[in-house]
Amino acid sequence: MAGSTQEKKPKLVKQQSLTSFFTPKGGSAPKTQSQPQSSPLASRNDASVASKKRPLQTDSDNGNEGPALSPKRSKVDEDSAQSTFFAKSPPKPAAANAAHPRSSPRTQQYVYNRSSQADGGGSVGEEDDEAEKRRKAQLHAKFVKKLGRPDSMAQLRRKNFQIDDETQALDGEEAEEADEEEAPQPPKGKKKGAKTGKLTPMELQFLDIKRKNLDTLLIMEVGYKFRFFGEDARIAAKELSIVCIPGKFRYDEHPSEAHLDRFASASIPVHRLPVHAKRLVAAGHKVGVVRQIETAALKKAGDNRNAPFVRKLTNVYTKGTYVDEIGELDQHGDSSGAPSGGYLLCITESKAKGGGTDEKVDVGIIAVQPATGDIIYDNFEDGFMRGEIETRLLHISPCEFLIVGELTKATDKLIQHLSGSSTNVFGDRCRVERIPKSKTMAAEAYSHVTQFYAGKLKENAAGNDKAAALLDKVLKLPELVTICLSSMINHLKEYGLEHIFDLTKYFTSFSARSHMLINGTTLESLEVYRNQTDHSDKGSLFWALDKTLTRFGQRLLRKWIGRPLLDKERLEERVSAVEELLLNASSSSVDQLERLLVNTKTDLERSLIRIYYGKCTRPELLAVLQTLQRISTEFSRVKSAEDTGFKSPAISNAIASLPQILPTVLSYLERINAEAARKDDKYAFFRENDETEAITDHKLGIACVEQELDAHRKVAAEKLKKKSPVQYVTVAGIEYLIEVSNTDLKNVPASWAKISGTKKLSRFHTPEVVRMILERDQHKESLAAACDVAFSDLLASIASDYQALRDAVSALATLDCLLSLSKVAALPGYSKPQFLPADSPPTISISEGRHPIAEHTLMTSYIPFSTRLCSPAPLAQLITGPNMGGKSSYVRAVALLTLLAQIGSFVPAAAMQLTTVDAIYTRMGASDNIFTNESTFMVEVNETSQILRSATPRSLVILDELGRGTSTHDGAAIAQAVLQHVAEEVGCLTLFITHYQSLSQVADGIEGGKVRNVHMKFTASRHGQVTEDDDAEWDGDEEITFLYEVGEGVAHRSYGLNVARLARIPRKVLDVAARKSRELEDEIKMRRLGGAARLLLDVLQDGPGQLDHLISSVEQL
Repeated sequence: MAGSTQEKKPKLVKQQSLTSFFTPKGGSAPKTQSQPQSSPLASRNDASVASKKRPLQTDSDNGNEGPALSPKRSKVDEDSAQSTFFAKSPPKPAAANAAHPRSSPRTQQYVYNRSSQADGGGSVGEEDDEAEKRRKAQLHAKFVKKLGRPDSMAQLRRKNFQIDDETQALDGEEAEEADEEEAPQPPKGKKKGAKTGKLTPMELQFLDIKRKNLDTLLIMEVGYKFRFFGEDARIAAKELSIVCIPGKFRYDEHPSEAHLDRFASASIPVHRLPVHAKRLVAAGHKVGVVRQIETAALKKAGDNRNAPFVRKLTNVYTKGTYVDEIGELDQHGDSSGAPSGGYLLCITESKAKGGGTDEKVDVGIIAVQPATGDIIYDNFEDGFMRGEIETRLLHISPCEFLIVGELTKATDKLIQHLSGSSTNVFGDRCRVERIPKSKTMAAEAYSHVTQFYAGKLKENAAGNDKAAALLDKVLKLPELVTICLSSMINHLKEYGLEHIFDLTKYFTSFSARSHMLINGTTLESLEVYRNQTDHSDKGSLFWALDKTLTRFGQRLLRKWIGRPLLDKERLEERVSAVEELLLNASSSSVDQLERLLVNTKTDLERSLIRIYYGKCTRPELLAVLQTLQRISTEFSRVKSAEDTGFKSPAISNAIASLPQILPTVLSYLERINAEAARKDDKYAFFRENDETEAITDHKLGIACVEQELDAHRKVAAEKLKKKSPVQYVTVAGIEYLIEVSNTDLKNVPASWAKISGTKKLSRFHTPEVVRMILERDQHKESLAAACDVAFSDLLASIASDYQALRDAVSALATLDCLLSLSKVAALPGYSKPQFLPADSPPTISISEGRHPIAEHTLMTSYIPFSTRLCSPAPLAQLITGPNMGGKSSYVRAVALLTLLAQIGSFVPAAAMQLTTVDAIYTRMGASDNIFTNESTFMVEVNETSQILRSATPRSLVILDELGRGTSTHDGAAIAQAVLQHVAEEVGCLTLFITHYQSLSQVADGIEGGKVRNVHMKFTASRHGQVTEDDDAEWDGDEEITFLYEVGEGVAHRSYGLNVARLARIPRKVLDVAARKSRELEDEIKMRRLGGAARLLLDVLQDGPGQLDHLISSVEQL
């Protein structure tokens, strides 16, 4: 019985001590018994009180069973409260009661006051009483710290990822067990191994690095794993779907986490680091890798053998600077938008003049693509709508922004809108960093850039003239661009990528006028890079043209599509190259070219820039050099452009540039051991003759030690009294073990260290073996460092030839793009566009043209159209027709065919003639811009305003249903005024869609036939019989058949009720709408008839002054 009581005591004590904190102070405390055994009456009274004040029940299944306490503590608690908990306990001897205190002053506040009792139960030792007070005060302090605040439980749930009840119970049990372990015992001194709450030296090391990089998610190398700590662990667990071990999330000593003695943590294996780092970077985080920069062997021989491993932040990555892995960053599914261009864009602006809608700002940008080395800069003035900034952002597609200084509200909102959502136009959430801009920033930036490039000039004294010319170009950049350049150099130093700005050859201005600039609205309306349905690239113009075979070719094609050519000679050169590849499609030379591209699996452009940065791996370097060797060897017989077998300069010059890199590539390949490079074996990477002196010395040192180890076998055999040399064995990765049978252990010297053994034998290391293994390991570590230095030197020497190698890769990308366009040209119905002389009047003439995207996505064939726009007439077309009749598809097709022709591609038409167009402007669709406080109609007229200011006589303008965002009269008036302005004032080629039939009269009234009325053909039938278009008895019941052909004349109705019927609007609603439509039409006709009658009366009475007006009114009737 006594034994069972002792077993139950820990649980009961735990429950009693917890509830005693909440027990109200009793007014009538029971008298203290002089004997330990309670009377029956007192037991019953105490039982009733205990049942009221005891909310918890002992339940071992739910985690309430705590660890057993020391006997002394159990006795104290047993005597400190007499209740039904201990009703069955046997009486204790009086000596035991005298030896242990019964209660503490804390208990007196809540239950009863033993200090005032007349019968003391024996003398209490002062020392033990004080110890009990301290112990219970500490328990109470821990309780308050952990669960004493109103929001404590909510905080625990929140920090532990809202874990379920069962897990909470388990965690609670563990925490309580930890509390019990930590509780100091009455005996003097702390319990051995008790937790102190202090951080380990490694965690302190992590905190030191973290406090310097609070915006960085750190991945720390700890032994054979990489680990995340604190808040970083929570983020990593969420993004990577790995387990997070609960603990401290904050990096400051916050009281809310004082009860936790370790950081929350998550871990990943070493070999999975590139995969997980890539996923975190793709999710928009700034990721830092902290590595151990010393090895176990060198640490053992060093002075800090008892300190933690030295660790440093070795790599930092963001979306714009991630070049440590081959290939693009992952995109989250097909619906996440078109992939971003991988550019890091720096932007700054200064207010120029004006306010409100007349506001002007000066903007400077510089965009860097670290993965390819491309640098784009621009300086421009932008207006109230920030259309210029939007255009550049949509073209460049940055994945990361660096904002210098404060931006104006409109610009900031635009960037937030374009980069803030996961389905934005750049394909994914963009990272935005901001840096301050001082008042003297311009002077500081100029000085910084000058010093940066002056240092490069000294390093590269050989090509001084060329370098000086490039430096001169950089120093003449506009002020705002120089500020961005200086900021970008400083920013990229953190990532070790500032050397990209050495490549001044690849500085290009965004607004170079050799290209047509397509603004952001046009890119969206024409679905150039992504469709408007799910924002993926499927269904876009880029998707329809992309038949490239390499990644670098695909990137170049994307640039070609976004920047159509303006120079007629370059255009004809590109088109003739495509034509030559098309005509020789089955020839051996084209097959050889295609086979070469198919076999080029490596992304040479990215790999070359990784070599330039010194971040390339050994297998990757071998793959790049062997690929370049294969490419240049393929055309090694070509000595000049005439030897290529192609007539087109674009093809022959590209092919002729490939063999020129062969000597350079071979000179590097001859130094490499291919087998070792494939296996990433750093020790045998260089061929023996090309090894550095340091590598040779350390290899000889290792060989010398291994020879000594071999000689030591005889010495060990003599000590073991064996005639033949002992044999070394390797067990569980431990080398040079000497096995000794357990029967011969008497011969083993005491200086030998036993490492492992079995029942029959033991394995030893001799002191000499231990010394020599340590020496060998030190040589190995030094050899590894020497190999890394030699490899870095090799990469640096290859980087000096970067531009020649990059030019060869660019030539290969050009061939890939031309081959892709020739495959598009081979599709049925495609023809070569004909470019008219530059001095010809602006003209676009299309015969049997088709939509280049729709014919790929439609299940049925696309119905062709023919059209002609030219100066002086017809300069514009006013297009009417029923809803869903194909008006927007027609105007988009005209714009896309023009775009295709100026890319240098064949077009889906029987014939096409055109002069080069300097820009394509569109105003299509209805959408508002809530983030700039603009209504649908405000967006509509703002875009129209930009077009009217920017268009030239050589522009193509498309206006779709202008004026529909406001009332009929205002909308029609604005549409009429704009149509007259573009036709008579601007004189640009225009396609104008409208549902205002009254505009057809305006079109006819414009002099010179500059505007032609056309409509989309259709047939209307009622009850199986074809009705006339202008049938007055139309009741909304017709079935409309769309013919999708462009015809002369005006469509007098839009047949909106037909579309409502197709959309399955309820029949009852349609009937009411048809009746109201007839009534409105009749009312308007009666008004017009009345007006015509009054005009007729005026003419008869006053003469022919109003005769023209009368004729116009009769025509409208």
